[in-house]
Amino acid sequence: MKRLALIAAALAATPAAAAPRETAVLAGGCFWGMEAVFEHVKGVKEVVSGYAGGSAADAKYSRVSGERTGHAEAVRITYDPRQISYGELLKVYFTVAHDPTQVNRQGPDVGPSYRSAIFPQNGAQARAARAFIDRMAASRAYKKPIATKIERGGFHLAESEHQDFARRNPMHPYILVNDRPKVAALKSRYPNLFKA
Repeated sequence: MKRLALIAAALAATPAAAAPRETAVLAGGCFWGMEAVFEHVKGVKEVVSGYAGGSAADAKYSRVSGERTGHAEAVRITYDPRQISYGELLKVYFTVAHDPTQVNRQGPDVGPSYRSAIFPQNGAQARAARAFIDRMAASRAYKKPIATKIERGGFHLAESEHQDFARRNPMHPYILVNDRPKVAALKSRYPNLFKA
């Protein structure tokens, strides 16, 4: 009996297996809007704003906005692949989160730090991203060519004032004009993927 009690106590103290987690890194204009969209996608556990494509030493807004660091404003999305696939994230990315035909800009933001780029975290993501871009181009869903590039580079967290910007500043004019319509489009186009 004592042995069973010890085993039961040991099992109770053992943490449950963590849910699987994967990450995706996507750039598509101002990270405020990208973050706002993906925070409303079912299966997404965390979205953080940052910089991808340049060095850690240059991963500061004051340098990145000078357009000489090689960085793109990006988001790192942590998601549960049992609830949402990488392909579904790409669908949201290409059809709601940004305009994949714009070169070095998104809406009012201009410069290479606002480019459309995917930073695959492994070989499977790289293959999926290439296939998705090829399908989008072949479908001629857009009148202009797809400008999205697949790039290499690490992800560096942005400053705290950029994290959760849309949620903390819902009435900011930039958010009202540029980002709230994207969240509304996500809810309208993909109600099965939307979370409040």
